[in-house]
Amino acid sequence: MEGLKSRVRWLMILMVMIRVLHIECRQPVLHRVGGGRFTWAPNIDFTEWSSQENFYVGDWLYFGFDKHIYNVLEVNKTSYDNCIDKDFIYNVTRGGRDVFNLTEANTYFFLSGRGYCFEGMKVTVQVRKIPTEPLPLNHGFRSYVYIHAILLAMLATACACIIPF
Repeated sequence: MEGLKSRVRWLMILMVMIRVLHIECRQPVLHRVGGGRFTWAPNIDFTEWSSQENFYVGDWLYFGFDKHIYNVLEVNKTSYDNCIDKDFIYNVTRGGRDVFNLTEANTYFFLSGRGYCFEGMKVTVQVRKIPTEPLPLNHGFRSYVYIHAILLAMLATACACIIPF
């Protein structure tokens, strides 16, 4: 009977560890704006794209584009709504394959100047804090594999502790 209590105790400890690891193992995600390698361009529905993504503090945005034609500017809401490319907050444009780190839980507004904003080249990104509850498992393949490998190893350990040989 004492052996069974010990096994149950270990199983409970393992379950708590699984829960903690599942919450804290989220890796930052690189979001390709528009969904592809070079999709910062006109005629892409960025509103639809951003509505399908989950953005959390620490994630990155990747903008792929021809830097000789387009640019990426972080702007405020008024500039975003009116496609104003003056007095921007930050010019993300460097080489046409540029990244932006989402460092705060906030709403970020990006647009392309030179008139392309009027052709739909603008996106809003709503960034949230990482929740204390487990995240959905669509945060990138590496995070998915890593978390599940740990969970399977812990489950195997738990079974070995409970099932007598």
